[in-house]
Amino acid sequence: MAPASVKPNSAGATTSTATVSAVSSSKVPPIARPLAGEPEEFEPEQAYFATAESVRDRLIQQWNETYAHYHKEDPKQTYYLSMEYLQGRALTNAIGNLDIQDAYGKALNQLGHQLEDIVEQEKDAALGNGGLGRLASCFLDSMATLNLPAWGYGLRYRYGLFKQRITKEGQEEIAEDWLEKFSPWEVVRHDVVFPVRFFGHVEVNPDGSRKWVGGDTVQALAYDVPIPGYKTKNTISLRLWEARASSDDFNLFLFNDGQYESASQLHSGAQQICAVLYPGDATENGKLLRLKQQFFLCSASLQDIILRFKERKNENRSWKWSEFPSKVAVQLNDTHPTLAIPELMRLLMDNEGLGWDEAWDVTTRTVAYTNHTVLPEALEKWSQSVMWKLLPRHMEIIEEIDTRFITMIRTTRTDLESKLPSICILDNNPQKPVVRMANLCVVSSHKVNGVAQLHSDILKAELFADYVSIWPKKFQNKTNGITPRRWLRFCSPELSLRKFAENADFQAEWSSAKMANKQRLAQYILRETGVSIDPNSLFDIQVKRIHEYKRQLLNILGAIYRYKKLKEMSAEERKNTTPRTIMFGGKAFATYTNAKRIVKLVNDVGAVVNSDPEVNSYLKVVFVPNYNVSVAEMLIPGSELSQHISTAGMEASGTSNMKFALNGCLIIGTLDGANVEIREEIGEENFFLFGATADEVPRLRKERENGLSSLIAQFKPDPRFEEAKEYTRSGAFGSYDYNPLLDSLEGNSGYGRGDYFLVGHDFPSYMDAQERVDEAYKDRKRWLKMSILSTAGSGKFSSDRTISQYAKEIWNIEECRVP
Repeated sequence: MAPASVKPNSAGATTSTATVSAVSSSKVPPIARPLAGEPEEFEPEQAYFATAESVRDRLIQQWNETYAHYHKEDPKQTYYLSMEYLQGRALTNAIGNLDIQDAYGKALNQLGHQLEDIVEQEKDAALGNGGLGRLASCFLDSMATLNLPAWGYGLRYRYGLFKQRITKEGQEEIAEDWLEKFSPWEVVRHDVVFPVRFFGHVEVNPDGSRKWVGGDTVQALAYDVPIPGYKTKNTISLRLWEARASSDDFNLFLFNDGQYESASQLHSGAQQICAVLYPGDATENGKLLRLKQQFFLCSASLQDIILRFKERKNENRSWKWSEFPSKVAVQLNDTHPTLAIPELMRLLMDNEGLGWDEAWDVTTRTVAYTNHTVLPEALEKWSQSVMWKLLPRHMEIIEEIDTRFITMIRTTRTDLESKLPSICILDNNPQKPVVRMANLCVVSSHKVNGVAQLHSDILKAELFADYVSIWPKKFQNKTNGITPRRWLRFCSPELSLRKFAENADFQAEWSSAKMANKQRLAQYILRETGVSIDPNSLFDIQVKRIHEYKRQLLNILGAIYRYKKLKEMSAEERKNTTPRTIMFGGKAFATYTNAKRIVKLVNDVGAVVNSDPEVNSYLKVVFVPNYNVSVAEMLIPGSELSQHISTAGMEASGTSNMKFALNGCLIIGTLDGANVEIREEIGEENFFLFGATADEVPRLRKERENGLSSLIAQFKPDPRFEEAKEYTRSGAFGSYDYNPLLDSLEGNSGYGRGDYFLVGHDFPSYMDAQERVDEAYKDRKRWLKMSILSTAGSGKFSSDRTISQYAKEIWNIEECRVP
């Protein structure tokens, strides 16, 4: 169905005069307009909403034209299903892509406001958590910019993941209030509503066909968010689903009888579905809620896709279901939308009357899967009993897919029969029978891709090796990318330059731009944390989800060792060191104990270091709270060194490394994920490399597990590593018990494998690399040259390139430019 038609305030207005008229004519949104006779005060928040509505009106006109053009041309269209989208502030992106920053800046100046101040009024949409969601948003931006017929589908989370607050106790999670007032960028679509069923049972009809009936049904209500392309009329849609109960589900008799909770039980249950991102799943209720979220996204989106397919086909000519894959491409962003596979089969068979073979052919030619991890805990496995309870018809379909796959192996690949226990979809271990969602995706999709060359190689050689032997042409690599618009042009326009890296005048200009960004960041840090940092120090930043494999612990132990050595130096010796400000940011999942301990340790170290008058001119440690896209847009332009130090072979790609490199920030990192390709593009001499390689890691783990040693890989703890741990244990950073965290590095890990992430093994080479950083930073000309070459070598990592490859090599879609 088409986006809602809304008449813009000032269609086509691009001059400052017209824009002033557009903004001032709707200074206060209708929901906040004062009563007659009251004075109107055009405060910053009101100015933001007025500006946003003015820009949105412009987008909606382009949006409607885009949809009408797609409907007329009937191109093959991609639908991107993702549980996360991290959009960031929409106003900056919209006026940037529309190329009307100057016009709106002048208009707001005439009304007594600065555009920069108005932008700050917008809250980030809390629709994602980390790299997965940011990648999805970069991809939508590129789809629109490249004029590709594509849409995104997601969920409209009321509270997002959580807002992170840092206290003396460490991380505290509170509800995110991004929808406390309203979002001016979304359009509620009361005409786009689909039923989504849960629980119930399967009935067999006299003709043998099957039907899912009973249970609970909630309504999926669409909210559309326009996504503009850069300097193009094409404006695509991110359609977000909200769960609501029907008014028929409210039991007025029970309510009047005083049984208020019972009367509104279905309403309460519907509200829970889109309340938060990734609700805790330690209990069965938690698991049911997560599965509800995933199925809700898949079912509503597929019903919408099928309806649109029918509308376009019925209007243009007669058609057959076999044409569906020639008009529809569905991309699963990780395993969260896996249930789209059995749901599409169900809709085709039970609702549209297709037989199994035809439905399977349509489904497998339509669906493609992107894998984002090799971490066992991140490859989703759902309890079969929970699945049977919530989605009985889908479990029937999954069982049949698995049975047919097993039959195929036993009849055509007898050499793999012994591998069936690991490659089939259903793990029927009597202790804990589960559905392996990644296996279901691989078996059922026509293409499977990794997100960096190293990651894709690991998938093909290890994780999915047996499947590769069956379907060698199914597997591809699509190295991730980022949109250069948001991550350079809009957040750091000073560095949108390309000259000679050794030109003195250009280096001076580059240095000046970097210093301006560092000063802006220092002001932000002071405002948000109360810590004063020196813009002349080396700004060293690690921002990403807090996880043991990402090794923030390695970073902070390095900082602890640096602090101890500074304390031991004379005042004269300290003057010869490189002053450094080490910044951390990221959220630890609420139930991830060791991750929360790491956050606590960083903050405890910062409290001591930053208040130490002997040392704090040479070292500061800062934790930046509530890391999100808008915070990243402040941190990344001001960065000079960024740490991408995950255990090799464990980070699928990473995209923040691309954002930092694009902004002239040098990387200290392992040969992991996209680091490998970044180092190739910017030059080995401009990358501070350390650590074990991906092919060495399994052997090193095995040796540490078994207590083995060899002439090649004999490991002795580095004295610096032992010193950092003992200094932490000494109570130098407070009375908190860090022994459980430090014990994880010595054989008492929660994984039962002792320093599984090789923090101790990589610590010596990490510290050596940091010494090289210190020396390089002292040579300003060399550092500036390296910084410039980092930006110059980042062209490959544009999401435009990535999406072009998806379009040609997976989706088979072409440009459909709005005239």
